[in-house]
Formats: sequence, C-alpha cells, structure tokens
Amino acid sequence: MIRPLVPTDRARVEAMTRATGLFWDYEIGIALDVFDEHTGANRTGTPDPDYEGAGVEVDGRLMAWACWGPTPERPGTFDLYWIVVDPEAQGRGLGSRLLAEMDARIAGRAREVLVETSGRDDYAPTRAFYLRHGYRQVGHVPDHFAPGDDLVRYAKDVG
Repeated sequence: MIRPLVPTDRARVEAMTRATGLFWDYEIGIALDVFDEHTGANRTGTPDPDYEGAGVEVDGRLMAWACWGPTPERPGTFDLYWIVVDPEAQGRGLGSRLLAEMDARIAGRAREVLVETSGRDDYAPTRAFYLRHGYRQVGHVPDHFAPGDDLVRYAKDVG
C-alpha cells in the first residue's frame, strides 16, 4: 500500500537506508534531513512544500520510501532526491511503484525528472533500474563524490 510518510517513520527510514549498505554516513544524514523537511520532523515542525514523498507499506511495515521536489530555478523540472527499498523487499516492484506514484503526482507540473546516483560498481543495479524506467544518462562527473565514486545523472521526460 502506498501511503504518506509521517515523522514517526524516521527510525524506519534510517534503518532501511543504512541496510542497503550503499550510502556513506553523511549521505544518510542528508536523506534524513530531506525526510524531516518533507514530513515536518524538522526544527520548525512544519513540512516544507518543496519536498514531496511517499512510502510503501507491506504487511503493516514501511518497506520503501521516496522523496522528490521541484528543482530550484528550473520550472517544470523535478529532482528525485531519494528512493530506497529495504534489501529484504528489493526485486518485488516497490521501487517501480514509487516511481509510478511520483510520476502521477507531478503530472501536469513537470516536464522532466532528474536523478543523481553513484558510478560505483555496487550501484550498477540502481543505474539499471533507472534505465529500465525510461531514464537516460545525461551526465557523468568522474570522482565527484570521492576518488573512484563518480556522479551519474539521469533524466526522464514526463510532460
């Protein structure tokens, strides 16, 4: 079941994000900051309308989450900031459901979606996921995140 993310999901979001084994500690902090801004679990206690999101619950447990929002200074463009599926549930289509939900929610407001990911070997399944869902590679920056950790940018036309 697709459902809204709420502040009480924070610990589960952190656990899932860590469990993937893909993210550096500082990246998990950024993911939680984005989650907090979206849900209002931030200092102000008010959700930031520039962050949107959804989660997928399976048998009463949050198993995937995503956050996205409009790209500043680029009308009609949205960024997919985070999409994470618990390793226990990967390969069951939960990430695909979240992408479809995002596409439905931004329909009529967006012409394209951008996403950035890593070029490391352990991200190969992630890059293949984006390609399977109609994204195309539009950029590559060697050693962007760290030596040997390239930035790979994808875009998808949605409008």
